[in-house]
Amino acid sequence: MRLLIQRVNHASVSIDNSVYSSIKNGLLVLCGIEELDDADDINWLVQKLINLRIFPDENGLMNLSIKDLNYEILFVSQFTLHASTKKGNRPSFIKAAKPEKAKQLYNNFAEALNLEIGVNLKCGIFAADMKINLENDGPVTIIIDSKSRE
Repeated sequence: MRLLIQRVNHASVSIDNSVYSSIKNGLLVLCGIEELDDADDINWLVQKLINLRIFPDENGLMNLSIKDLNYEILFVSQFTLHASTKKGNRPSFIKAAKPEKAKQLYNNFAEALNLEIGVNLKCGIFAADMKINLENDGPVTIIIDSKSRE
């Protein structure tokens, strides 16, 4: 499971030219799910995400987490995070989970996040054609992959 995390001043997801979900200060989290992912990946990533200290403290140092500040998360599925560009010019998505499995794991991840941060979680719609609008803060963009737990 791979997360692309962006610290944002605000972000929104639109579907069919209408805003579906939006947040103010917080994190836009794009989530790519691969075939080998399971509940262990979700549990590890949820804890990593909510405790990731990427917000500035009173001295401007990245010492605070989303939990510390009670900020929001906009959580969106993004299978293209598992694109392989090793061969040729067309990305291969062979490692991305099939839609049925990916949808279940995406929903399980959202439920686990909801248990941790509650009303501060907003989501996109799995497999919808979404337009994302954001103002990146910093910019701060971080990638975390549960298969390479560094």
